[in-house]
Amino acid sequence: MNLKIIAKIITLICFIFSISLNAQEEAKIDAVLAQKIEYNKNNRKGKGFKIQLYNGSESKAYRVKGNFEVAYGIVAVLSYESPEWKVRVGNYKTRLEADRALLIFKEKFAGAIILETKIWL
Repeated sequence: MNLKIIAKIITLICFIFSISLNAQEEAKIDAVLAQKIEYNKNNRKGKGFKIQLYNGSESKAYRVKGNFEVAYGIVAVLSYESPEWKVRVGNYKTRLEADRALLIFKEKFAGAIILETKIWL
């Protein structure tokens, strides 16, 4: 056989083999992406930030929550973590977003602080 023909046959075989490998790799990638999409649907929490307006007694926590909601029209969340009541707002994805909101809220709630926590995405 002619060497040029043999070289062409070998090149063709290598090309076909590489196509089949790429198809297998693409199938694996598609499967991993499908798993990631499914995981993300079921796990919607991630790293983020909240602003804590108050930490202390129950009666004052309710007053702070009410005052904040009236002043800004944003729902605040009241929670109890022994031994303190906490009033928190926001689900900020970045520190910059939280910092911007904090500057506004500090005008009426001087003790407000930013907390790094899990948030709903």
